[in-house]
Amino acid sequence: MTSGWRQRLSLRARLMVVGLLGVAGALVIGGVVLDAVLLTSLSRTVHGEVRASAREVAALVDAGRLPEPVPVSGAEIVQVLDAGGHVVGGSLSADRLTPLVTEAERRRAVAGETLVVPGNRAGLSGQLQVAAVEAGPRTARVTVVAATSTSTIEQSGHTLRLLLLGLLPVMLLVLGLVAWRVIGAALAPVESLRRGAERIDEASADDERLPVPPTRDEIAALATTLNEMLARVAGARRTQRAFVADAAHELRSPLASMRTQLEVAQHLGDRSDLTVGLLAEVERLSSLVEDLLLLARSTDTPPVGGRATSLLATVLRAVVDRQESARAPVRLDLGAGVGTVDSTTAVAMDDRDLTRALTNLVDNAVRHATSRVEVSASVAGRLARIVVVDDGAGIPAGDRERVFDRFTRLDDARDRDSGGTGLGLAITRQLLTRAGGSVTLGDRGTGSGLAVTLTVPLAQPTHPGADPATRAPAR
Repeated sequence: MTSGWRQRLSLRARLMVVGLLGVAGALVIGGVVLDAVLLTSLSRTVHGEVRASAREVAALVDAGRLPEPVPVSGAEIVQVLDAGGHVVGGSLSADRLTPLVTEAERRRAVAGETLVVPGNRAGLSGQLQVAAVEAGPRTARVTVVAATSTSTIEQSGHTLRLLLLGLLPVMLLVLGLVAWRVIGAALAPVESLRRGAERIDEASADDERLPVPPTRDEIAALATTLNEMLARVAGARRTQRAFVADAAHELRSPLASMRTQLEVAQHLGDRSDLTVGLLAEVERLSSLVEDLLLLARSTDTPPVGGRATSLLATVLRAVVDRQESARAPVRLDLGAGVGTVDSTTAVAMDDRDLTRALTNLVDNAVRHATSRVEVSASVAGRLARIVVVDDGAGIPAGDRERVFDRFTRLDDARDRDSGGTGLGLAITRQLLTRAGGSVTLGDRGTGSGLAVTLTVPLAQPTHPGADPATRAPAR
């Protein structure tokens, strides 16, 4: 449970928590040590003062000039005890009957130990710090006992502890804010690397790299290593695309020859099932080769958005007209009013690329539709939006991203007649992404079916007042 809680925190938060826990522990230990050192120092100071007072009184005893009562400074208490432990003299505040110390305590105090006794022996609350010194002639030795209350020491310790407890949260808060900013600044290059890596995908240029921070630290070394890895991956992608393009190109000639021979055989009267089946397979294989070649070239060609444009309405009508004899009728709706696609609406996408992308989607819709296919287009801001809707079985939400992978066909579309090559949607997304557009799959809205939405940037006029339909020649 604890490890799960830690894993849910970001690296920045974990570093800050660990740092604050370490600082808090250090502050607590430092506070305890400071309190102990302060109390020990104050105790030694007080002990030195009462011992000095006891020596002064002992000097008076040695000189035979001990006054009665014994003079003291402040709240000190002084008793003079004979060899039997009886009080024979003392200060005005001292008890004349009960000694402050027992015989064992007296010996320890005379030996120089720091002695603390209960304050109720002198009618006071708290405790008393005691010091003792022997004085007088050898035949009549006495012990001078001096004591003072430890309330000052206790009050100082209490004040220090309250101060530490009050300052600890404030210090941790300030340190936490500073640590959050400092750790954030230290991790900023990592966030920059993450954003750079997030931008790199299949549509990115082969020379796109991650930003390398100017510092010569581990993060800069990591960025450099990742860029070297990206260079190797880009090289492998170029090699793979070149192989696919070369293989597809080389397969064109033998496939064309096979198709020609089969067509000649049919023309000469050989219309057997084998000939018909082989010709269908050759046509399908030729379509697959053309798709592979187009996919390889579209990935290897730089984006053309902003240079080649096409008239959206013209391309849409051409694509829909090709489906005139399709098994499911295709209806085109260019809208009316705000956002209408008219004869001058131009998009920043090459004619052939846009035609191929729309043809792939309309063909798929016709292949899987039950009774009809609807194609609509509109303009919103600087984007053209095309929606292709069919009333077929649709695609489950969990598979709507997977179908854009190459050679992906769902279980109900794996037969050769209805499944296609599995490259149509991959080619469509590649062409649209290269032009700065997008393609997404969604629900039809009512009943079963699938709605495919394309967005394509509108063409920018070459100068103010220019006709937006003006476009560069198709490649």
